[in-house]
Amino acid sequence: MDNFPTALFDSYEQDFKQIIDSIRSELDRDGKEGGGTLIFTEERKATLRRVIMDLDEADELISQMVIEIQAIPQSMKQQYQTRLKTAQGDLDRYKKLSKDLQSQSARAELLGRGRVGTPTSDEPYGHISDRSRLLTGTATLEDGTRRLHDSQRVALEAEDQGAEILMNLRTQREQIENSRDTLRTADTAIDRASGTLKKMIRRMYQQRVVTAAIIVVLVLLIAIILWEKVYR
Repeated sequence: MDNFPTALFDSYEQDFKQIIDSIRSELDRDGKEGGGTLIFTEERKATLRRVIMDLDEADELISQMVIEIQAIPQSMKQQYQTRLKTAQGDLDRYKKLSKDLQSQSARAELLGRGRVGTPTSDEPYGHISDRSRLLTGTATLEDGTRRLHDSQRVALEAEDQGAEILMNLRTQREQIENSRDTLRTADTAIDRASGTLKKMIRRMYQQRVVTAAIIVVLVLLIAIILWEKVYR
């Protein structure tokens, strides 16, 4: 694995660009097939659902990029912050376009249901069943919107928890690296102490040899002096 500080950011950015290219292709193809009309076929609805899923994945990649940029050295951070802002701008633009298409799809569905009845002077909004279907459709749309908001809230909470876990893992990794550096320092100190002890032992043996030599010389001198006194 590449240990360069920007490796993960670059990987997430590359995945993000691929997803944005896929979203752009889907929307361009949808625009050509729709021809600018408000008619949403099942194929166009499926395309819109795929775009929404891709946007969620792109949003998750942006969150990962935000986390990884914290570990980039200060000398390189400005460049990557600019790239992050560009990616966020692309994501926001396609999110807005997706919401506009969702609103158009919901409006087209409601209008399509409303055309079933024919308005009269007594009932300007059409037959009572048509109004009921319109109200039901509105309630369904509101319920879907509420569920979407709930899903987004749950996703944001999960994202925050994931970010917290990643930060904890990063902190633990730093602690492990610090402990490893401490062990290396301790090993170096032990090696130095061992060398010092060996030198001390070697000097001790040298001193013993010198002391023994001095004693031998003294004994010889004493013996010579005694021999001269006795035999002269």
